Amino acid sequence: MFRINCNDPRNAPVWFLWEDETLWLLGTEGGSSVLRLEENPQCAVEIVHFDNEKGILLHLGFRRNATIEVSYTDRFRRLLSKYLGNNEASWNNWFIENIARVEDRESRMIRLIPQSTFTSNASFFRTGPELTWPLKD
Repeated sequence: MFRINCNDPRNAPVWFLWEDETLWLLGTEGGSSVLRLEENPQCAVEIVHFDNEKGILLHLGFRRNATIEVSYTDRFRRLLSKYLGNNEASWNNWFIENIARVEDRESRMIRLIPQSTFTSNASFFRTGPELTWPLKD
């Protein structure tokens, strides 16, 4: 996620969930992302799919003002499942209790409903334009 803070650009990798035409990100009351977005809600999020072996490089970006929402436990768990797997019993307890803090009252979700979307396919980096993914029949 990219944002501006006091005219100083910032970016950070984020876990995300696309649901209900909305991009949901994790946050914490008092956390740096939440504080910066409360000060200036303008942000951009970029998602990259890269597979060097197959020669795939796809880029998707969203821009909009973000809002900070109270955490919805079910949505929070769906987001974590995307990265940690569906079997919650296998999740790292230390990570859940100290970092994710699913049940914590200070948990927040950053909500981004895209105002503008941009994409690019740079999959030609290995093969040139004639073999760019997706291959044409």
